[in-house]
Amino acid sequence: MLDELTRLYDAYVDTFRTADGRLPAMMQLKRTHTAFVVANAERIADGEGFSPREREVALAAALLHDTGRYEQLRRYDTFRDSESVDHAVFSHEIIRAKGWTDEPAVLDAVLWHNRRDLPDAMEPLTAVAAHTVRDADKLDIFRVLEDQIAHTDWRKDARAFWNLAVAAPPNPRVVANIERGEAVDYQNIQSLSDFVLIQVGWMVSGLHYATARRLCAARGHLAFRRDFLHQLSSDPAIDRVCDLADARLASPHA
Repeated sequence: MLDELTRLYDAYVDTFRTADGRLPAMMQLKRTHTAFVVANAERIADGEGFSPREREVALAAALLHDTGRYEQLRRYDTFRDSESVDHAVFSHEIIRAKGWTDEPAVLDAVLWHNRRDLPDAMEPLTAVAAHTVRDADKLDIFRVLEDQIAHTDWRKDARAFWNLAVAAPPNPRVVANIERGEAVDYQNIQSLSDFVLIQVGWMVSGLHYATARRLCAARGHLAFRRDFLHQLSSDPAIDRVCDLADARLASPHA
């Protein structure tokens, strides 16, 4: 299944290439992201000892999770779901319409990968695929943020991070969400500190598999965010929340 899905996916992405064979820059970012998500999913599958069937389904879902991003950008010239379409729903619709797979675990994992919470009741294979995609996706989003910080003038150009206030402390509501192990309400995002703390919150309660937490710790994602947050604000809540994440990442069974 995976080899055939990879062939179909690559052929589909090729339809968005320009005459010189290149993908538009923003689409290439998504293709690169997908490759990293699949690689993360492979690491999770290996670390967690998935069965061959679990591994196949998890990697298929990782490959297909952002299928709709290319057409989203072509139609709406944005990746912001709030200004266009829910990209997970759109990805699900495209995969179904093209008949690439009828595997429920893959389709549901794609459909649910960007939701705040997964359904309470899932088939075991679906749960494996969904949790793997969500963890693998977050691990690469960590990389993407670090790359963006390194290559943008975030101190002077507010557009680098969606016009969020740079020199501002975290919103106490965001901090409270994280300390309670809750998903952050995006309506409370008022500053760049809040935006970065969303990802620290993932380290507290958003990474399902121990392997994903180990990868996060080994790659230094928390240390990077702690340092960066201290450049934005001296609010003591930063260390309080980062310490929670550090304890979570260090616990193999948390």
